[in-house]
Order: sequence, then structure tokens, then C-alpha cells
Amino acid sequence: MTDPHDPALAELVERVRAAQAAGTPLSIAGHGSKAFHGGPAQGELLATTALAGISSYEPTELVVTARAGTPLAELEAVLAEKGQCLPFEPPRFRGDAGGRGTVGGMVASGLSGPSRAAVGSVRDHVLGATLLNGRAECLSFGGQVMKNVAGYDVARLLAGSMGVLGVILEVSLKVLPLQPATATLRFELDEAAALKQLHAWGGQPLPLNASAWWAGTLLVRLRGARAAVDAALAKLGGERIADALATPFWDGLRDQTDEFFAKAGVAVAGGSAALWRLSLPQTAAPVALPGEQLIEWAGGQRWWCTAAPAATVRAAAEQAGGHATLWRGGDRAAGVFAPLSAPLARVHREMKREFDPAGLFNRGRLYPDL
Repeated sequence: MTDPHDPALAELVERVRAAQAAGTPLSIAGHGSKAFHGGPAQGELLATTALAGISSYEPTELVVTARAGTPLAELEAVLAEKGQCLPFEPPRFRGDAGGRGTVGGMVASGLSGPSRAAVGSVRDHVLGATLLNGRAECLSFGGQVMKNVAGYDVARLLAGSMGVLGVILEVSLKVLPLQPATATLRFELDEAAALKQLHAWGGQPLPLNASAWWAGTLLVRLRGARAAVDAALAKLGGERIADALATPFWDGLRDQTDEFFAKAGVAVAGGSAALWRLSLPQTAAPVALPGEQLIEWAGGQRWWCTAAPAATVRAAAEQAGGHATLWRGGDRAAGVFAPLSAPLARVHREMKREFDPAGLFNRGRLYPDL
């Protein structure tokens, strides 16, 4: 795990000690690729970029440990050399200054790509983590095997925490082998028919790995053993899309470089469009909002580019059994994430107080009062 004598770590510890003494807020960031996500950054920059590199990698055990500032592209290149991958396909956003997504940002944001519904989320693949808390203490949680998890599963609690609990220093992750076969099929279906078909397929032993519906077209990615993929191709029908076209499409969804994600801020009837991310049960009925929609995760993730007021979007998501996050554009003054119930808000505040009693880290990135 992290060497306490490492100069990069020592510098971070000293920065936190000084901030604690002065009461100075700190804004944790790697390459800044997710600066758009969550509330606005507050305080002095605390960069993790110097804390980079793969600490250990055991391909036969399907476990890798990497430091927080390690670019995802570098980690994935090392895994690919051994025929392995991060199966949940974390987005590799590029920041406004050309920055790259990092391991720490991947965990802190808790974001997963197109295959999330089939293989699980970032949180499901975190085995252990080392955290620098607001008292300038380095704490280790979990381990490098699934059975090491005991008591409070703090390592996985960090997934999606947006850095409000402390500085993620190092993470151990479960990785998986690359699947030998992949194929993409296209179907012309309206939204209701597409969701119904996805739910029907979901109850069958098919190698469904990802799905996306947009403007009357459903794309389905099959991934697994070659025999399983071939059998699914014969069973499902549809139009097969060449890999040369399909791969850029799925990468565009993963990294949000697809044209759909560029629509936020564009003037539309009723005002300027904002991009919302609705997290719903897969079986939720179609959501009625004005604007354009893209559906992933067999209905579990529904992107809406709409000029509808925030209250309208959040009410629609709640009525469908989920919640809405303001992704890009729009008025962020009222908060980005769905408001918490009073009991959940209390739990968040108590966790923040336990790990970061002085409130140094990433103020307002998750919720305005954290």
C-alpha cells in the first residue's frame, strides 16, 4: 500500500495539516476532468497528480492497486497487456485544459459506463482504499480480496463521495478478463417497445452487455464467449453494426463525447437546455418531459436534455421511483444532486464530521452544506 515516506504523500499530509491549522478549505482534484460535475470547487487546489503509479498488480488474482493520480488511460493500458480490463467502463473525461480522468476521480465520482447494468458499478469493484482524512491521518480500509471486507465497508463508501470525506490516496480494484467476442445490433423501436424488449431479454440467458435507445433506435451490445455471442446474434435478429462504427459509438457514450451530450446549453423552445441524469428502476415507464432523451442501462439511466424547470424534472424522476442529477447547464444554485431526506442528510453530516471535522475538503461539491 501507500509508502508513508513517499515525497508526494508527505506533501499532501503537510498541506492538510497546514489547512487544518489555518482553517483553509481545500479543493481536491486530479487532472480536473470532472470539474463540471457536482457543485463548484471552493478553496485552495490540492492536486493528487504527483501521487501516480500502479502499486501492485496480480493478474492471476484479478486485482490491481493504483494510486489516486494515475490516469485511467495508463491503468487500462497495463491491464490490456494482460488481457484484462475495468469492466464497468469508467468515463475517461478530458478536462477543458486537456486533463485526463484519474483513478481517484473515478472512485470519488462513482461514475460507470455503458456496461454498468451488466457488470456492476465502480463501487462493486472497489476492494480497498487508503484515505487521508481531515486530521491528516492516513487510514486504510478493506484489502485486496473480497473476503477482507468486514465491519463498515468504508472503501466502497468513498465511491460517489465527491471527495468530501478526504483525499483518496490509493485504491485496490477487482478487474476482469477481456471478453473474446463483441457484437452490436440495431433495432428500430419506439421508447416503450424498446424498454419492453430489453426487459424481456433481461430474463433470458443472453450475453447482453450494454444498451442505448435514442430517437427511435435501440442499440444492443453483446459481449462474452464467442459461441454465446453467435447464438444471441442468431436469436435476436436486428441489423448488425460493423465494429468500426459500433466501437466509436460506445466509446462516445462512455466518455460523453457523443453529439447528444453537446446539447446542454443550446437554446431551445422554452429557454436554454440543461442536461439531466435520471436514475430510475429499469422497469419504470417512459418519463414525459419536453426535449430529447437518451436511455442506457436497460432503462436504469435516462439522460434528458430539456429546458423544463428543475422542480419539474425532479418531480418526474421521483414519480418514476428514482432521482435526478443536474449534469450540465441549468441553474445550479439550488444544488446539483437530488435533495436528501432529513435522516439521510443527518447521516451525511455525521460522516463528514467524523472524517473531516473542520470541513476542509471539497466544500459544496456533493451538497451545499457539506
